[in-house]
Amino acid sequence: MHTNFPKVMQLLGGKTMIERVLHTAKQITNKITVISGFKADTLEDHINQSFSDITYCRQADQLGTAHAVKMAIEQITADEKVLILYGDVPLITKATLDMILSHSEACLLTTTLANPTGYGRIIEDHDGHVEKIVEEKDADDAQKLIKKIFTGVMMIKGAFLLEGLGLIQNNNTAREYYLTDLVAVLHKKGVKINHINAEAQEVQGANNKTELHELEQVYKNMKSKELLDKGITVTDINRVDLRGSIVAGKDCFIDANVILEGDIYLGDGVKILSNCYLKDVTIENNTTIESFSHIVSTKIASNCSIGPYARLREGTILKEGAKIGNFVETKKTTIGKGSKANHLAYLGDAEVGEGSNIGAGTITCNYDGTNKHKTKIGNNSFIGTNSSLVAPINIGNNVYVGAGSVITKDVEDDALAVARGKQFIKPGWSKKK
Repeated sequence: MHTNFPKVMQLLGGKTMIERVLHTAKQITNKITVISGFKADTLEDHINQSFSDITYCRQADQLGTAHAVKMAIEQITADEKVLILYGDVPLITKATLDMILSHSEACLLTTTLANPTGYGRIIEDHDGHVEKIVEEKDADDAQKLIKKIFTGVMMIKGAFLLEGLGLIQNNNTAREYYLTDLVAVLHKKGVKINHINAEAQEVQGANNKTELHELEQVYKNMKSKELLDKGITVTDINRVDLRGSIVAGKDCFIDANVILEGDIYLGDGVKILSNCYLKDVTIENNTTIESFSHIVSTKIASNCSIGPYARLREGTILKEGAKIGNFVETKKTTIGKGSKANHLAYLGDAEVGEGSNIGAGTITCNYDGTNKHKTKIGNNSFIGTNSSLVAPINIGNNVYVGAGSVITKDVEDDALAVARGKQFIKPGWSKKK
């Protein structure tokens, strides 16, 4: 991978591979054990940023997959089903795992490849149960012709796993303890080992950047189909990235080069034009996001207009019919119904009422070097161009602030506030100079 980080921390669709596996596992159970090895501290710190209640077991010596599972033996009880997943197989779905868990004793996840080179081959008995798995390096010529391979994912009843782990030997060319040998051990004991065949793309892994890029395309195609299945009109499905989940109403439109991350909700008739980035956003009916806008952790009501080149940061709330124009940035700010900031403004830690206008170049000066403070602007107020509103401050209803003003004191309803240096003119001054 040519990286300073564990392989499973490589990004896929905006999240690391291990995050995707754990997110799927969390939909099934909260009892999750991660077996870490290379740069374990780095990996565990990364996981803890997004997940809680994860148990960690470390594999100090890399002696094979069975040895890795053995590190977690104290977490296994005889009466439970143990599901073994891999941190570099990130696209496996909950639906597939549910099918595996529907079996009572043991079940393997397999897939069929046109070119199975490098993978363990599935050997079945006359009843169709799995008899053993033969690794590529230990397979004979006939076994190498088998197309059905083991993905690494399996479910084993705890009692069988506890017993079988102690019987696995390392008498192979790599001198490692293979988890795949567990299959032959259990088969000899009469355990019926079932298998479920998955689509190859779902269980595809990545061992280098080329394979990671291929996996990114698989993920992108899966998510693109999701957009179309929801009835969203997309101009170019190859130039839209869905990196999370989306709920959409009718008649939505997404233009080229749009990235959608996290949880996205779109009402009816929402339009997202080209080159926009949205993360964890709710957008109600008939709102348009113009090109090159960047929107994160924001709630936008119906009939709003955003951008182009707008940046809405975390905690922004836009009420119905609000307008945020080009080169306007907001953060922890509520913009009231029908209010607008058409261009070149920064509104941070602010509340703007209904029907107010924020002139170009206006700034809410919310930070005093130590603490953040709030600006409140009432209904139907007009803030002139290039005004600085020094928080904490309250500007009432129907207030006019003259252009170029620095407002440091509260302004009552219906007032005009002007705070700027007095202009003077000296005729002929430049000639004398």
